[in-house]
Amino acid sequence: MKLSKLQFDILMNIEANKNKEYSLKEILKDVNYSLESIVETISELLKLNYIDKKSKITELGLKALEPYRVKRAIFLAAGFGSRMVPITLSTPKPLVFVHGKRIIETLLDAVVDAGIEEIYIVRGYLGEQFDVLLQKYPNIKFIENKAYNEANNISSALLVKDLLQNAYVLESDLVLSNPKIIRKYEYSSNFLGFYVEKSDDWCMEVSDGIITSEKQGGCKCYQMIGISYYDKADGQNLAKDIEEVFNMPGGKEKYWEQVQLDVKKANYKIVLRECSPKDIIEIDTFNELKAIDESYCEEKRRSL
Repeated sequence: MKLSKLQFDILMNIEANKNKEYSLKEILKDVNYSLESIVETISELLKLNYIDKKSKITELGLKALEPYRVKRAIFLAAGFGSRMVPITLSTPKPLVFVHGKRIIETLLDAVVDAGIEEIYIVRGYLGEQFDVLLQKYPNIKFIENKAYNEANNISSALLVKDLLQNAYVLESDLVLSNPKIIRKYEYSSNFLGFYVEKSDDWCMEVSDGIITSEKQGGCKCYQMIGISYYDKADGQNLAKDIEEVFNMPGGKEKYWEQVQLDVKKANYKIVLRECSPKDIIEIDTFNELKAIDESYCEEKRRSL
């Protein structure tokens, strides 16, 4: 039996609450629906025996959630990070430390905490340096992108095209401050973003919760955050579409998400998953790194 979106949201939040007693007040805070809808859905879940009278999830409830379980996380980490020079001359951008922790580790820790056991990292530039991660995350599997300097990140996506079903895809230069962004279960394919009045960055247009287009710069749109999820059907479609777009004229120069949000968007209904700008920080330049972590400031180094 397929869960409704509200049934899923309530069950997912109960499960994430580690099966402690979960009050109606807490559910209202975590689930963005009307009180009437929530009360009605809780009644449905009780009748289905998916939760008990203390709002704890049952074995049947866990079984109902299982088709929505995230199977793997794929990290795109092959690029050079030219705007982070000079620090990336000797260190891949995802391995740069911010406040004493590697950028990619803020994401990896959230993936592990969510119980996602399959982890793939597509590496390229100074790829051997990523081996250090195996000490803490021994189940990582590396995929080598030897063409990272000849094509955009669609070349990395091409290498993992058959792994995209029920999978997160994460850019590896994001400092994650809210680990709850990464979840054990996802209802449907989605892309993270937050609302902006104006932005010069990559943005998404949204209609009725569905992403309708992607563009660079815009007003009253959603700024794109490089974390997305693909269900089984969309993962299968992406395997074909990524290869087709890559082999088109100019295809190697495209960003990988342009496949599903632009060139082949008619094949997908990707949901916007809204987050807060405080949840994730994307560090694009060395100046931004210094602004976030003052240990990189020349002035401070000279004073030590």
